[in-house]
Amino acid sequence: FEDESYYKALPILEELIGLTRGTQRAEDVYYYYAKSHYGVEDFYLANYYLKTFTKTFSNSPRSEECLFLAAECSYRLSPSYSLDQTDTRNAIDEYQLFLDKYPYSNLKDSANHQIDRLNFKLERKAFENASQFAKTLKYKAAVSALKDFQREYPASQFREEAMYLTVKCQYLLAEGSIEEKKLERMRAVGENYRTFAAAFPESKYLADAESYFRRSERQVEKLSSISIAQPEK
Repeated sequence: FEDESYYKALPILEELIGLTRGTQRAEDVYYYYAKSHYGVEDFYLANYYLKTFTKTFSNSPRSEECLFLAAECSYRLSPSYSLDQTDTRNAIDEYQLFLDKYPYSNLKDSANHQIDRLNFKLERKAFENASQFAKTLKYKAAVSALKDFQREYPASQFREEAMYLTVKCQYLLAEGSIEEKKLERMRAVGENYRTFAAAFPESKYLADAESYFRRSERQVEKLSSISIAQPEK
């Protein structure tokens, strides 16, 4: 183990677990066994054995390190933002458990840093999922998903683009709507544009967003005049 020959250490330690169970040596053996799995980068098993160590030897001074490393395993298992994020959420939960249990740990800053990185991955996935509706021309779903994203991540670095896409998709949704829904949806373009322009007056997307807004205004004026001109039934 000390020579970092973890593959050689594992079968010996596995045998020793049974031989030392219930003795004073059990803690040492299990600790080295869990750490050896971490050393060979078998993060699923390492996560399991490190967490088992903290439960079995909860009063050990090594429990703090093992609980942190268990979270590190889930962090290492967290995939690209485009894939399923179950391991990402598990890692966040495990780091948070570590912080709750050891709020004054020297590893506190490291845990918070890793949580920030994991949350950014979830944030990016949420934005990409929402913007994908726009790319596939599903404008109603896009508007709904983009607004949900803005509510969930109000301080996101993707907020500017999300708000711009909301204006664009709202206009394209309105443009392709049946007559009964077109006026209401065109008016919503203006509401979304004004919110966006107030939040990002220097945005690189502002001119394009304003173009959709001006077109929607003309449509609102036209549709409103038609509505007024129609005789009551």
